[in-house]
Amino acid sequence: MSILDELRAAIGAAHVLTGDDTAPWARDWVGKYESTPLAVLRPGSTHEVSQIMALAQDHAVPVVPVSGNTGLSGGAQARDGSLLLSLARMNRIRDIKSYARLAVVDGGVVLEALHDASAEHGLRFPMTFGAKGSCMIAGMLATNAGGSNVLKFGNMRALCLGIEAVLPGGEILDLMSELHKDNSGYDLRNLLIGSEGTLAVITGAVLKLVPEPGARATAMIAVDKLSTALSVLNRLLEVTGSGVEAFEYMPGSYLDALVEKRPDLRPPFENHHQINILTEIASNAPRDVNLAADGSQPLTTYLEDVLVGFMEDGTVLDAVIAHNDTQRTEMWERREAAAEVVLGRQPLVNNDIALPLDRVEAFLDRMGDELAKLDPNAEVLEVAHLGDGNIHYAVFPSDAALCDPIMERVEDVVRDMGGSFSAEHGIGLSKLPSMQRRKDPVALTVMRQIKRALDPKGIMNPGKVLPRLSQTHDELPL
Repeated sequence: MSILDELRAAIGAAHVLTGDDTAPWARDWVGKYESTPLAVLRPGSTHEVSQIMALAQDHAVPVVPVSGNTGLSGGAQARDGSLLLSLARMNRIRDIKSYARLAVVDGGVVLEALHDASAEHGLRFPMTFGAKGSCMIAGMLATNAGGSNVLKFGNMRALCLGIEAVLPGGEILDLMSELHKDNSGYDLRNLLIGSEGTLAVITGAVLKLVPEPGARATAMIAVDKLSTALSVLNRLLEVTGSGVEAFEYMPGSYLDALVEKRPDLRPPFENHHQINILTEIASNAPRDVNLAADGSQPLTTYLEDVLVGFMEDGTVLDAVIAHNDTQRTEMWERREAAAEVVLGRQPLVNNDIALPLDRVEAFLDRMGDELAKLDPNAEVLEVAHLGDGNIHYAVFPSDAALCDPIMERVEDVVRDMGGSFSAEHGIGLSKLPSMQRRKDPVALTVMRQIKRALDPKGIMNPGKVLPRLSQTHDELPL
């Protein structure tokens, strides 16, 4: 029997897709990477994933896990002869444990579905971003996803207590702990989170939930510079008892581009400002939740009073507060449309970087000077999760030949300022050169040792995350 025949026998012929049936997985969301898999496999259980991996190991056939296919770094590209393993059928929410504030889920659960299921219990999974309607939990764990609420709740590592995964040989690793404290040996859970499918297939998780806030207050504010914005953030954290959940930066140039792309999203202010911040605070305290006698929401009124004070002392130049869900949704749509605005233009140098909070402004200033030397006609669009120092820094060179020099210069400046060239999008294929140039050589050596120990035949998502030692070096595929 061929491996395809064995796979059909294991998971059912209807779930082994070949030829034209693989078309929905043929291109990534960005449209940059194309896949030509031997087959797309759609298992319905962890046991079936185990059978797939055991067969792939026996036949030495590469396996590429894919969740919602919303990645931006080419991490789910399947080359000729590879098996692309889709988790779409593994979409069961196994349990919502209200008292423990936990969700036990399959890896293929879509983020928005988890939001909806949690809301039925008065809880929420506190991570969100533009792809929430299609991204899946396993992919979010595999890339250690972030999003707009990392400021308060952390990334996926911070929100995951337990994990279930299938190793390259088919062994099921059951780490579905519901414990907040467990010091029993190596932290294998966090090793697999962020490994981008190069070590195992994540099939389940235990995730933290938080109470659904009884009140939210959302506002757009304008300031003169980013250092002022950080001063506002710190003051908001103090006066709200660390109630700030989001603090998102959108420059005037981004809002101008947004109006061109999405004319339905009107500018937030009557006047044009260069530094625009979307901020949101939330609370469950009765004093913030219970409506006032005039029907107003106390938390919104409080934020309005705080911002008026900031405007009176000159800290804030302008402010608009959302007084209903429609206004709040419009504010968030401006920020969540960033990928739509940026990814439609070429050539593009798309950077997802992290910096210490107090160096974000200095990075943008210095990088502006560096770009003027490299390519005076280059255009820049950036947005940022300013509260956690994550900048999405997109450069549109005047010549495609300048893409690599610009990328390297960005890396130089980021390294000099103590930052990282990868914040939340993962490495995949697109950042392999950056890994080769910038990652500590000892760290790369340790990563390769771990990869070989867990995946000796090199079948798990080969060619991603870890750069080859050299182009001619004879080694197992990584």
